[in-house]
Amino acid sequence: MYVTIADFIREWDREALLTQKVLEGLTDDSLKQKVYPEGRTLGRITWHFTSSIPDYLTNFGLKMDSVKNEESVPTSAKGIVETFKKISSYASQVIEQQWTDESLKKVQNAFGREETNAQILMGLIKHIVHHRGQVTVLMRQAGIKPFGVYGPPKEDWIYLGVENPPL
Repeated sequence: MYVTIADFIREWDREALLTQKVLEGLTDDSLKQKVYPEGRTLGRITWHFTSSIPDYLTNFGLKMDSVKNEESVPTSAKGIVETFKKISSYASQVIEQQWTDESLKKVQNAFGREETNAQILMGLIKHIVHHRGQVTVLMRQAGIKPFGVYGPPKEDWIYLGVENPPL
């Protein structure tokens, strides 16, 4: 759990960079990829977790501008990457400026549960990580090799001397 704002910012910045690396692998065409016909597109999922960062934080008392045109999914993968990079950096600044280490201990209602602000911030990271996992699967379905977030993708195992297991 985070004891200081600096603890959170270190993890937030590291996870944001990993997410950005995943997003940088997207193509404009891949944004249309769906798991099933009625499901969200890859573009919708990435735009959801990008544009919801300010909404999430303002819900818990931080003052932050919303993403412009958040209701419209961009058709440009580059636009999503640039927005994510800008918003994740902006979120770091807002949290550092508006909350203190003591703020992390404050308890609030978070989606029907009593949680500390530290838990709420961890929930934001978990939300993005959850959707980042969905994104990597959809990237595979779209024929794109995803960035190795916590380890290499299977195509890069060979560089570690690891063979693909038999099917």
